Amino acid sequence: MDKRHPEARPSPTRRGAAKRSAVTKANYEALAEFRYALRKFQAFSEEAAARSGITPQQHQALLSIKGAPEKDWLSISQIAERLLVRHHTAVGLVDRLVSLGLVVRKTDPADGRRIQVHITKEGEETLAALSVNHLEELKGIRPTLRKLLEQFEREHGS
Repeated sequence: MDKRHPEARPSPTRRGAAKRSAVTKANYEALAEFRYALRKFQAFSEEAAARSGITPQQHQALLSIKGAPEKDWLSISQIAERLLVRHHTAVGLVDRLVSLGLVVRKTDPADGRRIQVHITKEGEETLAALSVNHLEELKGIRPTLRKLLEQFEREHGS
C-alpha cells in the first residue's frame, strides 16, 4: 500500500464495511458450523489415510487420478494442479507412491514428453477401502451440510 496515498487502495475495514453489515449472527453461526463439519471430515480423512499406511496427500493423489474425468490417469502437472502443490512437490509425491507400489508412470503415447500416472491394483484396493469409509462418513455429516445449505438458500437465494 502506498503510504503517501492511502485512498489509492481501501483498507479491508472500509472495503468490506457495506457487505459486512449484511452478515447476520445466523450467517456467522452457519459459516462456523460449516467450517467445523469440514474440519471434522478432514480429521477423519487424515486418520483413515494413516490407518491405511499412506499420507493424506497420497490419498488425495490416488483419488484425483481415479476421479479424473474421461480417463484413468493424470499427468504430474495435473496432479499438482488438483492438489494445489508445486510441480516438484507432485514429482516427489508420485515418487513415493511408485515406491509403495500404488501407482506406475507410463510415457504418454500421444506426447512422449509427458508422463501418465496410473493407479496399480494395490493402489485401487487401498483407495477403494478408503473411499467406502469416506462415503459412510459423508452420509453421517449430510444432514448438517444439507441444513446449512438450505439455510444459505433461504437467506441468500440461488
